[in-house]
Amino acid sequence: MISYLQAIILGLLQGFAELFPISSLGHTVLIPAILHWNIDQSTNSFVAFIVLTHLATSLVLLGFFWRDWLAIISGMLRSLQQREIRKDDTYARLGWLLVVSTVPAGVLGLLFEQALQKLFAAATIVAIALILNGVVLYAVEMLRKRSVQDGPHDDARLAALSWRQAIVIGIAQCLALIPGFSRTGLSMGGGLVSGLSHENAARYSFLLATPIIFAAAVLKVPDLFGNGPVGLGEALVGAVFAAISAYFSIRFLVRYFETQSLRPFAY
Repeated sequence: MISYLQAIILGLLQGFAELFPISSLGHTVLIPAILHWNIDQSTNSFVAFIVLTHLATSLVLLGFFWRDWLAIISGMLRSLQQREIRKDDTYARLGWLLVVSTVPAGVLGLLFEQALQKLFAAATIVAIALILNGVVLYAVEMLRKRSVQDGPHDDARLAALSWRQAIVIGIAQCLALIPGFSRTGLSMGGGLVSGLSHENAARYSFLLATPIIFAAAVLKVPDLFGNGPVGLGEALVGAVFAAISAYFSIRFLVRYFETQSLRPFAY
């Protein structure tokens, strides 16, 4: 059984590590292993607990970017009504780019759900993946286009991404299905090599997080109501603390990536 104290620790950790490019899933696997918690992390109910903390994080993101999401949803509805995605309709195009970036991880997550779930009990593999995550982040900083101009976030610049670049970002995000690889770090990396600034890449990554986490929650949260080692009360407590941690994390990161890079997280 997971305790309330363990739920609080995992919740705080998830809200922090999900948005920082250091892999929340990786640390969620390693911390119980290091502390010798007697938890079966491969069960459906534990995975549902983790997904519920992710859902809390996504709600914080939704609240933080609510004006953007209103513009994006309005733009997508407008494009459906017009039966075309106009190049000058920034938010319609941005919305469909986010959809395209979401599809690869969604499809692979469904196809390999059971195999990936087993990795939650493989701390050694996750530790190796965390090291490789650092290598990837460092490599991205070395390879990114140096001609990009860093500056204030620009949704028109995000909407100017090609469909191929959106797919590249989506494929990069797929690696984060393996605990230890950071979804934020990899999707940001895909944006950086596509020519985005750190601030724009982070913004695209945070917007991209919301639909993929919501989709996972729809599939897995119902498992909390079945029999398993994690109760609904503990899961809700974990979710509350994940939301608190995520709120302060997103406030810090949107300022951090105005001027800073991924290298500290790689180290």
